[in-house]
Amino acid sequence: MNNLKVIMVMFDTLNRHMLPPYGCDWVKAPNFVRLAERTAVFERSYIGSMPCMPARRELQTGRHNFLHRSWGPMEPFDDSMPELLKQNGIYTHLATDHQHYWEDGGATYHTRYSSYELTRGQEGDPWKGEVQDPEIPESLGGHEFMPNLVRQDWINRKFMREEKDFPQARTFASGIEFIRANATQENWYLQLETFDPHEPFYAPQRFRDLYPHDYKGKHFDWPPYAPVRETREEVQHVRFEYAALVSMCDHYLGQVLDLMDELDLWKDTMLIVNTDHGFLLGEHDWWAKSHMPYYNEIANTPLFIWDPRSGVRGERRKSLVQMIDMAPTLLDFFGLKIPEDMQGKPLRDTIASDVPVREAALFGIHGGHVNCTDGRYVYMRAPISTDNQPLYEYTLMPTHMRSLFAPDELQQIELAEPFTFTKGVATLRIPARKAQSTHPFGTMLFDMEQDPLQEKPIRDTEIEAAMERMLIGLMQQNDAPREQYVRLGLDVSVG
Repeated sequence: MNNLKVIMVMFDTLNRHMLPPYGCDWVKAPNFVRLAERTAVFERSYIGSMPCMPARRELQTGRHNFLHRSWGPMEPFDDSMPELLKQNGIYTHLATDHQHYWEDGGATYHTRYSSYELTRGQEGDPWKGEVQDPEIPESLGGHEFMPNLVRQDWINRKFMREEKDFPQARTFASGIEFIRANATQENWYLQLETFDPHEPFYAPQRFRDLYPHDYKGKHFDWPPYAPVRETREEVQHVRFEYAALVSMCDHYLGQVLDLMDELDLWKDTMLIVNTDHGFLLGEHDWWAKSHMPYYNEIANTPLFIWDPRSGVRGERRKSLVQMIDMAPTLLDFFGLKIPEDMQGKPLRDTIASDVPVREAALFGIHGGHVNCTDGRYVYMRAPISTDNQPLYEYTLMPTHMRSLFAPDELQQIELAEPFTFTKGVATLRIPARKAQSTHPFGTMLFDMEQDPLQEKPIRDTEIEAAMERMLIGLMQQNDAPREQYVRLGLDVSVG
């Protein structure tokens, strides 16, 4: 098999529990059903570093980054999968409407590809310029802290009058254009990536019509990152709005599947359909992500892979896999060496016959709970103090999501000793910004076999001690900074 190609269709905020192949019986997504019939479907795919750009750093580098860094750019010492492919004669193309790529905290990612096409207009992307304020309906959402983002979003929506104008539609059109133009060529990787179904949940009317309901409340398609305070009717309405956007994603996924059928790409093209994380739609009395423990609605992600080498289709896989496995899997598919600093594992044998690649998975967000799972138990280790200290950023690229580090953040800057993965390079050690701490939630342990919805944390000193040892071992493998153990109250001697 010489004419190798890979298509990755990546969604943002795609909830596994809202997809028919994972048991949802009311969201209309027939192409996801069709996809599951053509691929290996993973039951225990877990996030690693959260949220959007930290996950994409994992996609490129094959290693966790949340213990050392919050949202930030690719670093000079990072191994970049698309860049390694490019350097070894594999053409890489990114077609995306994920606006975080062209913000301060993501501007070093898309330039790793051979070429890229950026589609504007998602969320509050500063796309169209209008001095006059737009008309904004009275809305729910609690977004007073980001008025400029909301203002820009309503300007952007004015330029989405027809379905073809929506960023997702334009992104898939550009991705399909690439596939048609290069179907007979060999050795390429396409990352076709849409920000949908990320909030705000704004979809063309025909997809919203799939979920008729009588809602007479305020405009509501953009849940806050906060506890649920809305009525049952309002919660159900926003779930329908999310479902409409999932159905839109399903429609455009179907176009890719149709094209693979038409061009007979199944014989030599790997297909990966994945997401960076899920989203709470009122479960556990929370909206969104980032500010609460990472329950499975966020952490346990959908993943579908077709590998033409094994031809496995319509089968389930129970092995623990993570985003860090994507880079090694792609490098292995093209016969390239996997860098030593990558922690992920190639999934060729896992796809073929469910061969495990790890005993446990590590996941979390910088400054939040640090979590691990062995597939049955999920252990969430909380900070032991209300001030969530000590906590530092290690970086040579001091930017946040949409801004540079401010001068006052850099007053206590130090030079840190190199980590095992920084290739002998020292990094800047910067005190982290005060962030919302998950300390009040406490440390929690869940038995997924007995409590799949994670409604009742268990108390079992023996199991917790074993999971604590597992967590310490995973942190040590990641060369976690010493202060992370202090912040979490972990005794390294028990690891």
